[in-house]
Amino acid sequence: MRCRHFLTPLLSPLSFANPPSRPLASRARAVAQPPAQRRAALAEPDVGISRFASSLPGFRGALKQRYSDFVVHEVARDGTLVRLTSFDLPDERADTDDEADADLPHALESFRLLCGDADCEALRGFLSRVSEGDSDVSPIILSPDADKAHRLEVHDFFKRNFIFLVTDTVEHSDGVQRCIRVRLRSGPRGRRNRTGTGSSEPSGWRDDRPFDSRGSVTWPYHLGKFLRFHLYKENKDTQEALRVIGKMLGLQPRSFRIAGTKDKRAITTQQVTLFKVHASRLAALNNKLTGIKVGDFNYVKEGLVLGQLMGNRFTITLRSVIAESEDMIKVAVDGLIKSGFINYYGLQRFGSASVPTHLVGAALLRGEWRSAVSLILDPREGECDDMNGVREHYKEHGDIDVAIRNFPRRLIAERAILQRLKKYPGNYLQALMAIPRTLRLMYVHSYQSYLWNHAASMRAGIYGLSGVIEGDLVYKKECLGEGTVTDASENNDDHTNTSEMAIFAETLPEETIQSVKIADSEDLLKAVYTLEDVVLPLPGSETLFPGNEVAGIYHEIANKDGISLTESTHGVKDLMTYTDDKIHLVETDLDVLSKAKPSEVNELLSTGASHDDSLDTSGATILAETESIGSSDLLPELAVKLSFTLPTSSYATMAIRELTKTSTSVDCQKALNS
Repeated sequence: MRCRHFLTPLLSPLSFANPPSRPLASRARAVAQPPAQRRAALAEPDVGISRFASSLPGFRGALKQRYSDFVVHEVARDGTLVRLTSFDLPDERADTDDEADADLPHALESFRLLCGDADCEALRGFLSRVSEGDSDVSPIILSPDADKAHRLEVHDFFKRNFIFLVTDTVEHSDGVQRCIRVRLRSGPRGRRNRTGTGSSEPSGWRDDRPFDSRGSVTWPYHLGKFLRFHLYKENKDTQEALRVIGKMLGLQPRSFRIAGTKDKRAITTQQVTLFKVHASRLAALNNKLTGIKVGDFNYVKEGLVLGQLMGNRFTITLRSVIAESEDMIKVAVDGLIKSGFINYYGLQRFGSASVPTHLVGAALLRGEWRSAVSLILDPREGECDDMNGVREHYKEHGDIDVAIRNFPRRLIAERAILQRLKKYPGNYLQALMAIPRTLRLMYVHSYQSYLWNHAASMRAGIYGLSGVIEGDLVYKKECLGEGTVTDASENNDDHTNTSEMAIFAETLPEETIQSVKIADSEDLLKAVYTLEDVVLPLPGSETLFPGNEVAGIYHEIANKDGISLTESTHGVKDLMTYTDDKIHLVETDLDVLSKAKPSEVNELLSTGASHDDSLDTSGATILAETESIGSSDLLPELAVKLSFTLPTSSYATMAIRELTKTSTSVDCQKALNS
């Protein structure tokens, strides 16, 4: 079963910087909740977010007023911070000439034992002609060999020992027997002698493209088969950025492997892997990409899988801060350090549309396929008129071709459903199965998150946060650190004959799977567990629920929705004043690179990304903790810069919510940013 920690501490504590000496012009304004909007978007209580970890007062501040105020660096499994630090290409050269020369006699002797004296002498002569620079060296044909297993062994021998040669199986002149042909590899790595030198002219043979015995392009033996690189993006969704890169490379988005997606309205850096793609191809894209950069290339043996990260490092700036005093901000920060925050799933888990994803998930779990399709396709409040016009037209006329033609490609679920309905009219389950698997699972996991949030609020409301109580679910002490991560991308999509829960409620790799137990009176007496050990389950078909009143909320809400759960390191906080809203207040990876290699970065930026319409690469935006940023003629405002690391699957917005005691809803943030 999957569980999620009830309370989240900061992996790296916050420290408080010296406050600015300038007076705060915004102090005179009263602390008040933002005014209600005419059309209410999804609010926190709608998805179970209603409690705080501490009763300390917060302060008002605008989150993500500019996307450069939200900077995220992935933290790799080994604890390394993923940053964009270089655009240099890795060295792809193989062994040195001396090593190759030393290996040649040994390789020829091994070949003699494998194929005999005659073939060994033929190969020796062939290699001699290559080393002399013979540009028209002809292939050699080895002795007839009727043993397929032995031929495979010979092919493998050449792959291991003579990477600059290509072998294939051809018919003997008698038209009956089979022989192995050996020829020089063509292309930029062809025409190479044993010492790694030689010409790169074509051999003149038909189909000179390098290949192996399976017909695929041969990959250099000394390189890892995966290219790992760092993806830096500004104000772009992870999948959108990968689609752009994939289109330029002629690759499908599924070719890319990532450990997790990152926020859209942010500046983020994360690791990505690609199978058998040379770094030079990606590096060449940097001058063409807008809002995206790639670098820190490295060849590795294994590709990334979902969940293969330690967490994320956040650097967040809250603008237009209003507080009774700077001491109040310090107290709020200290409270966050001490108490952590309730590990709620943030509002982004439930989508930004007027139809929350958990409502679609509930329809899926009820087996109401047509209803789920309608929720995805029907007109929705708040969407642009053009898109709603397409939705209205389809709802009224049912014209699939017109809808597909007019829906943009970013509406992946809508287009997938329509294309499948065109092929299988009226088969709504088939239509839903056409949605990419990760997106399909997102709907049901959104509903599970909805239940989890309500359970967390009930746990905090009834029992408080003073410690473990009898009936709490906790990870067994002997099992801590032994959890496994499930890779959701490795399973099949062919589930059309399974139950609804099996189809839609498979495991996402963001929570570790560990053994849990219900805390009893003996555990409380021995003080074996603390509040940080308490977990709440994500409901599935086989779930151990807490042994107290919290268990009831899962079933109560699910039953109301017509669903059966039984069946189916270091931190910094800076205070600074600023007067120019257009200046970004956090130094990004590109800023750092611009100081180290200014000409190279400025050339890339001339046609590439920029921070919120204007990126200053001069380094002038590096901030002192007590400096005022911007024009001295304007009235300064207060900003708070926070840096902290969270484990995977924790929401930074929920940490900010705890700090400010302010809703993170769209309506509230719009009011704060106005």
